[in-house]
Amino acid sequence: MTQTQPSVRITAPRLTAVGERAGSLWTLGVLVLIVAAFFVAVPQFHSKAAWVATSLAATEVILLSLGQTFVVVGRGIDLSVGANLGLSGMVSGWAMTQMLGGTGLSQAAILVVGAVVAVVTGTLVGTVNGLVVTRLGIMPLIATLGMMGAATGVTQLINDGQDISTLPPDIFAIGNSAVLDGWIPVPVLVTVVITAGAALLLHRTRFGRHCYGIGSNPEAAARTGIRVGRHTTAVYALAGSLAGVAGFLVMAQLASASVTAGQTSELSAIAAVVIGGVSLFGGRGNIAGAVIGTLIITVLQTGLVVASVSSSWQTITVGVVLVAAVFADQQRLRLARRT
Repeated sequence: MTQTQPSVRITAPRLTAVGERAGSLWTLGVLVLIVAAFFVAVPQFHSKAAWVATSLAATEVILLSLGQTFVVVGRGIDLSVGANLGLSGMVSGWAMTQMLGGTGLSQAAILVVGAVVAVVTGTLVGTVNGLVVTRLGIMPLIATLGMMGAATGVTQLINDGQDISTLPPDIFAIGNSAVLDGWIPVPVLVTVVITAGAALLLHRTRFGRHCYGIGSNPEAAARTGIRVGRHTTAVYALAGSLAGVAGFLVMAQLASASVTAGQTSELSAIAAVVIGGVSLFGGRGNIAGAVIGTLIITVLQTGLVVASVSSSWQTITVGVVLVAAVFADQQRLRLARRT
Protein backbone atom coordinates (compact mmCIF):
# COMPACT_ATOMS: atom_id res chain seq x y z
CA MET A 1 0.00 0.00 0.00
CA THR A 2 2.81 2.40 0.72
CA GLN A 3 4.03 1.93 -2.85
CA THR A 4 0.70 2.71 -4.51
CA GLN A 5 -0.06 5.95 -2.64
CA PRO A 6 2.51 8.15 -4.43
CA SER A 7 1.29 7.04 -7.85
CA VAL A 8 -2.30 7.99 -6.98
CA ARG A 9 -1.26 11.42 -5.79
CA ILE A 10 0.71 12.06 -8.94
CA THR A 11 -1.71 10.73 -11.54
CA ALA A 12 -4.98 12.11 -10.16
CA PRO A 13 -4.10 15.78 -10.85
CA ARG A 14 -2.89 14.79 -14.30
CA LEU A 15 -6.12 12.97 -15.04
CA THR A 16 -8.09 15.99 -13.84
CA ALA A 17 -6.07 18.36 -16.03
CA VAL A 18 -6.45 16.08 -19.04
CA GLY A 19 -10.19 15.85 -18.40
CA GLU A 20 -10.55 19.64 -18.22
CA ARG A 21 -8.57 20.10 -21.46
CA ALA A 22 -10.72 17.46 -23.15
CA GLY A 23 -13.86 19.18 -21.87
CA SER A 24 -12.71 22.56 -23.22
CA LEU A 25 -11.94 21.03 -26.61
CA TRP A 26 -15.33 19.33 -26.64
CA THR A 27 -17.21 22.57 -25.94
CA LEU A 28 -15.09 24.40 -28.52
CA GLY A 29 -16.05 21.73 -31.05
CA VAL A 30 -19.72 22.21 -30.20
CA LEU A 31 -19.34 25.98 -30.71
CA VAL A 32 -17.72 25.45 -34.11
CA LEU A 33 -20.50 23.09 -35.18
CA ILE A 34 -23.21 25.55 -34.10
CA VAL A 35 -21.56 28.43 -35.96
CA ALA A 36 -21.13 26.27 -39.07
CA ALA A 37 -24.78 25.19 -38.93
CA PHE A 38 -26.03 28.78 -38.77
CA PHE A 39 -23.66 29.83 -41.55
CA VAL A 40 -25.15 27.17 -43.81
CA ALA A 41 -28.81 27.44 -42.77
CA VAL A 42 -29.13 31.21 -42.23
CA PRO A 43 -27.36 33.38 -44.86
CA GLN A 44 -28.03 36.56 -42.84
CA PHE A 45 -25.79 35.15 -40.10
CA HIS A 46 -22.78 36.10 -42.26
CA SER A 47 -23.46 39.82 -41.97
CA LYS A 48 -21.62 42.40 -39.91
CA ALA A 49 -24.88 43.27 -38.16
CA ALA A 50 -25.25 39.66 -36.94
CA TRP A 51 -21.65 39.58 -35.74
CA VAL A 52 -21.97 42.88 -33.88
CA ALA A 53 -25.25 41.77 -32.29
CA THR A 54 -23.69 38.48 -31.20
CA SER A 55 -20.58 40.09 -29.78
CA LEU A 56 -22.52 42.75 -27.88
CA ALA A 57 -24.86 40.15 -26.42
CA ALA A 58 -21.83 38.08 -25.46
CA THR A 59 -20.24 40.93 -23.52
CA GLU A 60 -23.13 41.06 -21.06
CA VAL A 61 -23.17 37.31 -20.44
CA ILE A 62 -19.37 36.94 -20.38
CA LEU A 63 -19.01 39.57 -17.66
CA LEU A 64 -21.67 37.83 -15.58
CA SER A 65 -20.21 34.38 -16.26
CA LEU A 66 -16.72 35.51 -15.22
CA GLY A 67 -18.01 36.40 -11.77
CA GLN A 68 -20.15 33.28 -11.71
CA THR A 69 -17.07 31.18 -12.46
CA PHE A 70 -15.28 32.41 -9.35
CA VAL A 71 -18.40 31.82 -7.26
CA VAL A 72 -19.13 28.33 -8.58
CA VAL A 73 -15.49 27.20 -8.43
CA GLY A 74 -15.68 28.19 -4.75
CA ARG A 75 -18.74 25.94 -4.29
CA GLY A 76 -21.35 28.70 -4.40
CA ILE A 77 -23.88 30.14 -6.81
CA ASP A 78 -25.23 33.63 -7.48
CA LEU A 79 -28.76 33.89 -8.80
CA SER A 80 -28.81 37.66 -8.33
CA VAL A 81 -26.28 38.72 -11.00
CA GLY A 82 -28.96 39.58 -13.57
CA ALA A 83 -30.98 41.63 -11.09
CA ASN A 84 -27.74 43.22 -9.88
CA LEU A 85 -26.96 44.23 -13.46
CA GLY A 86 -30.32 45.94 -13.76
CA LEU A 87 -30.06 47.64 -10.37
CA SER A 88 -26.51 48.88 -11.03
CA GLY A 89 -27.54 50.39 -14.35
CA MET A 90 -30.62 52.03 -12.85
CA VAL A 91 -28.74 53.55 -9.90
CA SER A 92 -26.02 54.78 -12.25
CA GLY A 93 -28.59 56.27 -14.63
CA TRP A 94 -30.41 58.01 -11.77
CA ALA A 95 -27.13 59.44 -10.45
CA MET A 96 -26.14 60.81 -13.86
CA THR A 97 -29.59 62.32 -14.35
CA GLN A 98 -29.22 64.18 -11.05
CA MET A 99 -25.81 65.51 -12.07
CA LEU A 100 -27.16 66.79 -15.38
CA GLY A 101 -29.40 69.12 -13.40
CA GLY A 102 -26.76 71.79 -12.88
CA THR A 103 -23.61 70.50 -11.18
CA GLY A 104 -21.41 72.10 -13.83
CA LEU A 105 -19.61 68.83 -14.53
CA SER A 106 -18.64 67.94 -18.06
CA GLN A 107 -20.23 64.97 -19.82
CA ALA A 108 -16.99 63.02 -19.47
CA ALA A 109 -16.87 63.60 -15.72
CA ILE A 110 -20.52 62.60 -15.34
CA LEU A 111 -19.92 59.41 -17.30
CA VAL A 112 -16.93 58.52 -15.13
CA VAL A 113 -18.97 59.08 -11.99
CA GLY A 114 -21.79 57.02 -13.48
CA ALA A 115 -19.44 54.12 -14.21
CA VAL A 116 -18.05 54.26 -10.68
CA VAL A 117 -21.57 54.34 -9.21
CA ALA A 118 -22.54 51.25 -11.24
CA VAL A 119 -19.50 49.27 -10.12
CA VAL A 120 -19.86 50.34 -6.49
CA THR A 121 -23.56 49.42 -6.50
CA GLY A 122 -22.82 46.01 -7.95
CA THR A 123 -20.00 45.43 -5.47
CA LEU A 124 -22.21 46.36 -2.51
CA VAL A 125 -24.90 43.94 -3.62
CA GLY A 126 -22.31 41.19 -4.05
CA THR A 127 -20.79 41.95 -0.65
CA VAL A 128 -24.19 41.66 1.03
CA ASN A 129 -24.64 38.30 -0.68
CA GLY A 130 -21.30 37.13 0.67
CA LEU A 131 -22.02 38.31 4.20
CA VAL A 132 -25.44 36.65 4.24
CA VAL A 133 -23.87 33.38 3.11
CA THR A 134 -20.86 33.47 5.43
CA ARG A 135 -22.08 35.32 8.51
CA LEU A 136 -25.70 34.17 8.62
CA GLY A 137 -25.03 30.70 7.26
CA ILE A 138 -27.75 30.94 4.61
CA MET A 139 -27.41 28.62 1.63
CA PRO A 140 -26.07 30.51 -1.43
CA LEU A 141 -29.07 29.44 -3.49
CA ILE A 142 -31.52 30.95 -1.01
CA ALA A 143 -29.43 34.02 -0.14
CA THR A 144 -28.94 35.07 -3.75
CA LEU A 145 -32.52 34.18 -4.71
CA GLY A 146 -33.69 36.57 -2.00
CA MET A 147 -31.28 39.23 -3.25
CA MET A 148 -32.57 38.74 -6.78
CA GLY A 149 -36.08 39.62 -5.61
CA ALA A 150 -34.91 42.54 -3.48
CA ALA A 151 -32.72 44.03 -6.23
CA THR A 152 -35.50 43.69 -8.79
CA GLY A 153 -37.91 45.47 -6.46
CA VAL A 154 -35.52 48.33 -5.74
CA THR A 155 -34.85 48.73 -9.47
CA GLN A 156 -38.55 49.23 -10.10
CA LEU A 157 -38.88 51.70 -7.22
CA ILE A 158 -36.09 54.04 -8.29
CA ASN A 159 -37.98 55.72 -11.13
CA ASP A 160 -41.52 54.47 -10.49
CA GLY A 161 -40.99 51.49 -12.77
CA GLN A 162 -39.99 53.67 -15.74
CA ASP A 163 -36.80 53.60 -17.79
CA ILE A 164 -34.35 56.49 -17.39
CA SER A 165 -33.43 57.95 -20.77
CA THR A 166 -32.24 61.43 -19.78
CA LEU A 167 -28.55 60.54 -19.84
CA PRO A 168 -25.44 62.29 -21.14
CA PRO A 169 -25.60 62.03 -24.97
CA ASP A 170 -22.03 60.76 -25.16
CA ILE A 171 -22.99 57.54 -23.36
CA PHE A 172 -24.36 56.15 -26.62
CA ALA A 173 -20.90 56.39 -28.17
CA ILE A 174 -19.42 54.27 -25.37
CA GLY A 175 -21.85 51.45 -25.98
CA ASN A 176 -22.02 51.60 -29.76
CA SER A 177 -18.69 52.83 -31.12
CA ALA A 178 -16.52 50.25 -32.86
CA VAL A 179 -13.05 49.82 -34.31
CA LEU A 180 -11.68 47.86 -37.28
CA ASP A 181 -14.25 49.25 -39.69
CA GLY A 182 -17.07 48.69 -37.22
CA TRP A 183 -16.42 44.98 -36.59
CA ILE A 184 -15.23 45.26 -32.96
CA PRO A 185 -17.50 47.27 -30.63
CA VAL A 186 -15.86 49.12 -27.74
CA PRO A 187 -17.71 47.04 -25.09
CA VAL A 188 -16.11 43.94 -26.62
CA LEU A 189 -12.65 45.44 -26.16
CA VAL A 190 -13.46 46.27 -22.53
CA THR A 191 -14.71 42.72 -21.99
CA VAL A 192 -11.59 41.19 -23.53
CA VAL A 193 -9.36 43.16 -21.15
CA ILE A 194 -11.48 42.20 -18.12
CA THR A 195 -11.54 38.55 -19.22
CA ALA A 196 -7.75 38.47 -19.46
CA GLY A 197 -7.51 39.97 -15.98
CA ALA A 198 -9.99 37.44 -14.60
CA ALA A 199 -8.02 34.57 -16.13
CA LEU A 200 -4.82 35.79 -14.53
CA LEU A 201 -6.57 36.24 -11.18
CA LEU A 202 -8.10 32.75 -11.15
CA HIS A 203 -5.22 30.78 -12.63
CA ARG A 204 -2.08 32.65 -11.60
CA THR A 205 -2.66 34.11 -8.14
CA ARG A 206 -3.12 32.99 -4.56
CA PHE A 207 -6.67 34.33 -4.69
CA GLY A 208 -7.51 31.87 -7.46
CA ARG A 209 -5.80 28.96 -5.71
CA HIS A 210 -7.87 29.69 -2.62
CA CYS A 211 -11.05 29.55 -4.77
CA TYR A 212 -10.14 26.06 -5.94
CA GLY A 213 -9.12 24.99 -2.43
CA ILE A 214 -12.38 26.15 -0.88
CA GLY A 215 -14.40 24.61 -3.67
CA SER A 216 -12.66 21.26 -3.34
CA ASN A 217 -12.85 21.04 0.46
CA PRO A 218 -13.82 24.05 2.60
CA GLU A 219 -12.86 22.33 5.88
CA ALA A 220 -9.42 21.36 4.62
CA ALA A 221 -8.95 24.86 3.21
CA ALA A 222 -9.71 26.37 6.61
CA ARG A 223 -7.21 24.03 8.28
CA THR A 224 -4.49 25.23 5.92
CA GLY A 225 -5.05 28.82 7.06
CA ILE A 226 -7.39 30.11 4.36
CA ARG A 227 -9.94 32.52 5.82
CA VAL A 228 -12.87 30.88 4.09
CA GLY A 229 -15.54 33.38 5.16
CA ARG A 230 -13.56 36.44 4.15
CA HIS A 231 -12.50 34.91 0.85
CA THR A 232 -16.04 33.80 -0.01
CA THR A 233 -17.36 37.30 0.68
CA ALA A 234 -14.66 38.74 -1.59
CA VAL A 235 -15.66 36.33 -4.36
CA TYR A 236 -19.30 37.41 -4.20
CA ALA A 237 -18.19 41.05 -4.16
CA LEU A 238 -16.10 40.38 -7.29
CA ALA A 239 -19.11 38.83 -9.03
CA GLY A 240 -21.15 41.88 -8.03
CA SER A 241 -18.58 44.33 -9.37
CA LEU A 242 -18.56 42.56 -12.74
CA ALA A 243 -22.36 42.74 -12.78
CA GLY A 244 -21.99 46.48 -12.18
CA VAL A 245 -19.65 46.82 -15.16
CA ALA A 246 -22.12 44.86 -17.28
CA GLY A 247 -24.95 47.09 -16.08
CA PHE A 248 -23.13 50.24 -17.18
CA LEU A 249 -22.20 48.78 -20.60
CA VAL A 250 -25.76 47.57 -21.25
CA MET A 251 -27.07 51.00 -20.31
CA ALA A 252 -24.53 52.57 -22.69
CA GLN A 253 -25.66 50.31 -25.54
CA LEU A 254 -29.31 51.22 -24.99
CA ALA A 255 -28.59 54.87 -24.05
CA SER A 256 -31.17 54.20 -21.36
CA ALA A 257 -31.32 52.63 -17.90
CA SER A 258 -33.94 49.93 -18.34
CA VAL A 259 -35.98 48.37 -15.54
CA THR A 260 -35.94 45.10 -17.47
CA ALA A 261 -32.19 44.96 -18.07
CA GLY A 262 -30.58 41.75 -16.87
CA GLN A 263 -33.79 39.76 -16.62
CA THR A 264 -33.03 36.01 -17.09
CA SER A 265 -29.34 36.88 -17.62
CA GLU A 266 -28.45 34.84 -14.53
CA LEU A 267 -29.84 31.77 -16.32
CA SER A 268 -27.56 32.39 -19.30
CA ALA A 269 -24.55 32.98 -17.04
CA ILE A 270 -25.08 29.78 -15.07
CA ALA A 271 -25.69 27.81 -18.25
CA ALA A 272 -22.53 29.26 -19.78
CA VAL A 273 -20.22 28.28 -16.92
CA VAL A 274 -21.67 24.77 -16.61
CA ILE A 275 -21.47 24.20 -20.37
CA GLY A 276 -17.88 25.42 -20.15
CA GLY A 277 -16.99 22.71 -17.64
CA VAL A 278 -17.20 24.61 -14.36
CA SER A 279 -18.50 22.06 -11.88
CA LEU A 280 -21.54 23.02 -9.80
CA PHE A 281 -19.97 20.94 -7.03
CA GLY A 282 -16.98 23.31 -6.84
CA GLY A 283 -13.25 23.01 -7.23
CA ARG A 284 -13.08 22.63 -11.00
CA GLY A 285 -13.36 24.88 -14.03
CA ASN A 286 -11.57 27.64 -15.92
CA ILE A 287 -12.19 31.00 -17.54
CA ALA A 288 -11.65 29.76 -21.09
CA GLY A 289 -14.40 27.17 -20.69
CA ALA A 290 -16.79 29.79 -19.30
CA VAL A 291 -16.13 32.07 -22.27
CA ILE A 292 -16.71 29.24 -24.75
CA GLY A 293 -19.90 28.31 -22.93
CA THR A 294 -21.05 31.93 -23.16
CA LEU A 295 -20.37 32.02 -26.88
CA ILE A 296 -22.41 28.84 -27.36
CA ILE A 297 -25.36 30.46 -25.57
CA THR A 298 -25.12 33.81 -27.38
CA VAL A 299 -24.56 32.29 -30.83
CA LEU A 300 -27.62 30.11 -30.30
CA GLN A 301 -29.71 33.11 -29.23
CA THR A 302 -28.52 35.41 -32.00
CA GLY A 303 -28.80 32.69 -34.63
CA LEU A 304 -32.38 32.02 -33.63
CA VAL A 305 -33.15 35.74 -33.75
CA VAL A 306 -31.66 36.06 -37.25
CA ALA A 307 -33.65 32.99 -38.26
CA SER A 308 -36.82 34.77 -37.00
CA VAL A 309 -37.47 32.21 -34.27
CA SER A 310 -39.74 33.36 -31.44
CA SER A 311 -38.05 34.76 -28.33
CA SER A 312 -39.95 32.17 -26.31
CA TRP A 313 -38.05 29.40 -28.08
CA GLN A 314 -34.79 31.18 -27.35
CA THR A 315 -35.52 31.00 -23.61
CA ILE A 316 -36.60 27.38 -23.93
CA THR A 317 -33.37 26.55 -25.76
CA VAL A 318 -31.22 28.07 -23.00
CA GLY A 319 -33.18 26.15 -20.36
CA VAL A 320 -32.78 22.85 -22.20
CA VAL A 321 -29.08 23.44 -22.74
CA LEU A 322 -28.65 24.26 -19.03
CA VAL A 323 -30.33 21.01 -17.93
CA ALA A 324 -28.23 19.03 -20.42
CA ALA A 325 -25.05 20.68 -19.17
CA VAL A 326 -25.87 19.92 -15.52
CA PHE A 327 -26.59 16.30 -16.44
CA ALA A 328 -23.23 16.08 -18.23
CA ASP A 329 -21.51 17.61 -15.19
CA GLN A 330 -23.06 14.97 -12.93
CA GLN A 331 -21.90 12.22 -15.26
CA ARG A 332 -18.35 13.62 -15.25
CA LEU A 333 -18.40 13.67 -11.45
CA ARG A 334 -19.55 10.04 -11.26
CA LEU A 335 -16.84 9.04 -13.72
CA ALA A 336 -14.19 10.90 -11.70
CA ARG A 337 -15.28 9.12 -8.51
CA ARG A 338 -14.98 5.73 -10.19
CA THR A 339 -11.45 6.46 -11.34
